[in-house]
Amino acid sequence: MKSLILYNWEVRDEYIKAFSSLSKEELFKDRNAGLGTIIKTLLHIIDVEYSWIRAMNKKPDISINLDEYKDLPEVLELSNQLRVEIKEYINQWNDNLENDRVEPSWMEESFRKGEIFRHILVHEVHHIGQLSIWARELGIEPISSNFIGRDIFNKLKNM
Repeated sequence: MKSLILYNWEVRDEYIKAFSSLSKEELFKDRNAGLGTIIKTLLHIIDVEYSWIRAMNKKPDISINLDEYKDLPEVLELSNQLRVEIKEYINQWNDNLENDRVEPSWMEESFRKGEIFRHILVHEVHHIGQLSIWARELGIEPISSNFIGRDIFNKLKNM
């Protein structure tokens, strides 16, 4: 699962870079998917990942105010900042944790950690699809969704 988290981060960073030439108007333009704007969708991806990891780590949720972030460098900075804590958690991950139950503070149900981890992974992939459509609409080449060719397994050594 670590490889897929690293894949998601790499694709996310590539989208942030690809969208960096867009005007603030385009970044905040209301769109028909995601959370409505490119910036808010990227922040939502980060927020969901961080919230679930904190829940699995039995830490309180820290909500991210999507309206506080005004440009992509701030979004990238937040993403990189939160990865420190996320890396700590995923580096201690092992298969024995798969069936441990978690009850997130924002829900009344409990879920298996393995189920949550997979949710985090597919949630970002879902939104990456939306970013791909928006990129194409804006004349930007969509970021490759290929896992193959990214040398992820070698990059895991540095994680």
